[in-house]
Amino acid sequence: METSTYNIARIQHLISQYRLEKEEFLDLISEGLKNKLQWEDIFKEEIQLNHLKRIDKIFSKGLSYYLDPAPPVQSKESSIFFRKEKFGTDLNLATKKIVNQFEELKFSLSGLAKLSDLKIERSLPIYNTNQEAKAVAEEVRRGLLPNYKKDPKKFLEAMISKFAESNILVFEFVEHPSLKQKVNIDGFYLQPNVIVLRRNQDYFKREIFTLAHELGHYLLNQEEVESMDYDQLATGSISKVETWCNTFAFAFLSGEKLSELDQLPEIGKTNDYSFEEIKAISDATHLSFTAILTYLVRKGKMSGAIYGRMRREQEEAIQAKKELEKKKRELEKEMGKPSMGAQAKPIQSPLFVSAIQTAFFI
Repeated sequence: METSTYNIARIQHLISQYRLEKEEFLDLISEGLKNKLQWEDIFKEEIQLNHLKRIDKIFSKGLSYYLDPAPPVQSKESSIFFRKEKFGTDLNLATKKIVNQFEELKFSLSGLAKLSDLKIERSLPIYNTNQEAKAVAEEVRRGLLPNYKKDPKKFLEAMISKFAESNILVFEFVEHPSLKQKVNIDGFYLQPNVIVLRRNQDYFKREIFTLAHELGHYLLNQEEVESMDYDQLATGSISKVETWCNTFAFAFLSGEKLSELDQLPEIGKTNDYSFEEIKAISDATHLSFTAILTYLVRKGKMSGAIYGRMRREQEEAIQAKKELEKKKRELEKEMGKPSMGAQAKPIQSPLFVSAIQTAFFI
């Protein structure tokens, strides 16, 4: 079998960066094999090229990366996985790859900016958790919140464009339906000014709240990679930073409706709110139904039991809608109507588009 000399340190660097245990790494590169590869099969003077290809299926660096004799760069500046010990979510491999992908893109854009007159550095001040989140939200929403648009996707697009005006670079990624493993996060923030969102095709309001929440991380300059676990936010114990970002996001999106929510009485057996009343507030603010329930629980206006019941009702309504759309697609297919199943395209930030256009003139 064809073999080649390679840079062992580069594979060891990636294993460390992705925080893979020895057996986890061996299981990944042995997928589909009858006999599991051993540590000694990899870490020797020469490596079989088919083994190297298996390794690259994990890290997607290209074979030339492992053949490069130059030592890898392992520093806090090179990866969030060297800057931060713990994350709000136990990250799976798909998530680590996405984070690494956008971190590398961030470095590329930074290099591009140095070669041109493109200005993409942070432009807003850094706040701290001792400052009231609601007051900060009121301060920054005047410059960052776009005019209300009824369609949630159009509103999200407008938010991304508005953030670009303040040099906040927002990326959205869309996962292909055929992927074996999906990412297990909703979004993340990378210093100094990059926010990344996972497309939520079924519920753009959740994506809008994630963007507002990650904006809170940007304002605090506190990096995080996380899943927006509403049940945890509503009834669990969360850190000071997460509490601040959650409060900020809700105030940022709710605006004038916040005082209306704060004046609502406690929900009990005799004054239970209807699904329609909360939905009306959701429609007027682009706050998701669940985000409003979460806020009411945190404010002590709703018990965990009522929260759970209303969450189940909402999930059942969403699932029923999905089933209806699925049956509609199946019926259209039977009738010979062309499928509209093309891969969705991510929303592009005007700041990123400008950077790419600049690259053509350097």
